[in-house]
Amino acid sequence: MTPLPLIAYRLATRALEPLAPRLLDARAQKGKEDPVRVDERLGFTRAERPDGELVWLHGVSVGETLSLLPLVERFVKTRPDLTVLVTSGTVTSAQILAERLPDGVIHQYAPVDGPGVVERFLDHWRPALAIFVESELWPNMLLEAHRRGVKLALVSARITEKTVDGWGRFPKSSRALMNTFDRVLPQDQVSAERLKRLGAHVDELINLKLAGEPLPHDAAAFSRISEAIGDRPVVVAASTHEGEEIAIIRALDKLPDRACLILLPRHPDRAPAIAAALQAEGFAFAMRSRGESIGRDTDIYLADTLNEMGLFLRLADVVVMGGSFAPALGLAPVGGHNPLEPARLGRPTISGPDASNWATVTSALAEAGGLILVQGPHELAGVVAPLLADPAAAKAMGERARRAAAEAGGGLDRLWSLLTPLIPPAPAKGMR
Repeated sequence: MTPLPLIAYRLATRALEPLAPRLLDARAQKGKEDPVRVDERLGFTRAERPDGELVWLHGVSVGETLSLLPLVERFVKTRPDLTVLVTSGTVTSAQILAERLPDGVIHQYAPVDGPGVVERFLDHWRPALAIFVESELWPNMLLEAHRRGVKLALVSARITEKTVDGWGRFPKSSRALMNTFDRVLPQDQVSAERLKRLGAHVDELINLKLAGEPLPHDAAAFSRISEAIGDRPVVVAASTHEGEEIAIIRALDKLPDRACLILLPRHPDRAPAIAAALQAEGFAFAMRSRGESIGRDTDIYLADTLNEMGLFLRLADVVVMGGSFAPALGLAPVGGHNPLEPARLGRPTISGPDASNWATVTSALAEAGGLILVQGPHELAGVVAPLLADPAAAKAMGERARRAAAEAGGGLDRLWSLLTPLIPPAPAKGMR
């Protein structure tokens, strides 16, 4: 029997569904929804569903959807008879997936959690298996999919204490939602304990963000930019946040030799504000989004474009991971970003003190000698300068990072074996 709070939620969301188009249109006007495809959020689509079985993979934003790519590729290579549908919830994630998804994989925006919307979405796509990389629980979707016999897996889940506290007031409801899942595979022990408090049976720990191949790149663009930089050493500040760029630039301006600094802001739409700050500081810079090239006098290259991380990490002699310096600068903590991206490319990496979102892998890379932790931007010049002065030492550090990253990324095979019983069986030979 469905607990009363979940019944109340369903009734309330059904009553509010008529307001959803207006709210989504307002978000589209602010650039938070794709105005051309906003109907997908309501369960409508122009995309046809191919015949045969379909598996659905869902991640909310950029990090979650990118973590799904290795699993998507495994489905495409191992089970080409299946149709693969990927949904995400942000405009940026959709833009990146448009370039990164394998041919034949369908992308849609995720439906909002209204009963009618969910029914419309499931009526059209009819998934046999749904795999969620999520930090929230969506009752209408989970209960309706379970009612229809869809196999459900919660994978690489990272659950916050806030989510646990919210659902903790409704223990029967949280258990009912957890019971819809055939597999619960949190990404760390903290999330595992929180999910257990919600009533989940945890199968194993799987962190999809540890899996994956080196990021792709445009070889022709690499050659052009490398030639423009010349023999100057390159420091890449990757996935930086507000306040970090100027602090990192001021610190690296103290290097004894003139390096080329490439800034990759986590949110490229901040580029105008970053450019204004660079101009105010008197730095000579070029912006990739404007098509500007690196000249002899260019101190900083502002790489304010999407999906080119692999290109710029390959240009780096040293990588400084952004999102990790906020507390040292008196700013709200971010928790760091994925240090495996430079590590997979054999790049020596430096992180600030706040790598809480990546604590385990950061510690593993540091223990392996492939990553250096500093307490703040003021320590950067003292760490970066020796690496730039000794390319052999930097290369050895990068190779240690590469080996540690390879050891960390073995979870995809374990995940596949756990999902295999849930995947529709392959058709007999000669049949789709």
